[in-house]
Amino acid sequence: MAVGQAGGQAGGQAGGQAVGQAVRLAVGQAVGQAVGLAVRLAGGQAVGQAVGQAGGQAVGQAVGQAVRLALLALLALLALQALQALPAADAVAPVKDPLLNVCMDAKHHKREPGPEGKLFDQCSPWKDNACCTANTSSEAHKDQSYLYNFNWNHCGVMPPKCKRHFIQDTCLYECSPNLGPWIEKADSSWRRERILHVPLCREDCEEWWEDCRDAVTCKENWHKGWNWATGTNRCPWGSMCRPFSEVFPRPKDLCEKIWSNSFQYSGERRGSGRCIQMWFDPAQGNPNVAVAEHFAWRKRCCPGRGGSVAPESDSAVCAVPSSALLLPPLALLLLLWGVQMGVPVTPL
Repeated sequence: MAVGQAGGQAGGQAGGQAVGQAVRLAVGQAVGQAVGLAVRLAGGQAVGQAVGQAGGQAVGQAVGQAVRLALLALLALLALQALQALPAADAVAPVKDPLLNVCMDAKHHKREPGPEGKLFDQCSPWKDNACCTANTSSEAHKDQSYLYNFNWNHCGVMPPKCKRHFIQDTCLYECSPNLGPWIEKADSSWRRERILHVPLCREDCEEWWEDCRDAVTCKENWHKGWNWATGTNRCPWGSMCRPFSEVFPRPKDLCEKIWSNSFQYSGERRGSGRCIQMWFDPAQGNPNVAVAEHFAWRKRCCPGRGGSVAPESDSAVCAVPSSALLLPPLALLLLLWGVQMGVPVTPL
């Protein structure tokens, strides 16, 4: 991937320089002709017509024509100078995207993602590039670990088929470097940042709910409201333990409510490139890299347009180099020059 990216960047820069050179040559010739014609008109034809006519009105028209042509030539020169300066700015090496390949500022996260060599069991898919350490990945699998002193078995023993989803949820939260587009500031004493509205794939939410529907809990929001008198979470006074299927009637309820909207139920499926997967085969690569890139692009380019934007059509608009943006007004300028000079204008 790195070689492809390097080749793409080199090719893009070379192509941009070639296009800029061609535009400068073409515009330079056009400007030269405009200036030459303007000078000849101002010094010859226009003045000759003015002298040959006795009326002051004709002289005024000739002078006005010469002034307009001179101004058009001056504008064309200024536009050419601006165009010559832009390719260098477009060729500047891209800076690191703050939304991609990052770790949040939280309790156990590393400062920067990187390879870990080996992560424990369900956290292993992230071993090549992780925000968690091996020790954190091991603690994520314990019923009650030092990570948060959280007890999964607060209403009796949680079934293993249900618990594995909470372990995977913890691995995603602690280890993934692909949650940048959804990192927000957190008003908390134990973390400075959190994730909010991460679009979790439909299958992840539905399988999580199906495997936990018969498990038991006493709370809908597990982020807050617990009784911590003993140092670990216990059900609040007066609360009752009920099946997950009653506390969370739908998969959407489970995914979105249990961690204060950290996740958002997505109608998109695994492999779509439009939702984050808790479960994936590392041998096939990490699909969440492309998902993060898509949502980072959307957050930068069109934050107010939501999910209705198709990157295949609109990403090109966001990626247009600044030098290309100068071409339409420059073309209009040359068109006006042609009209003033009586030159026939033909479309490209």
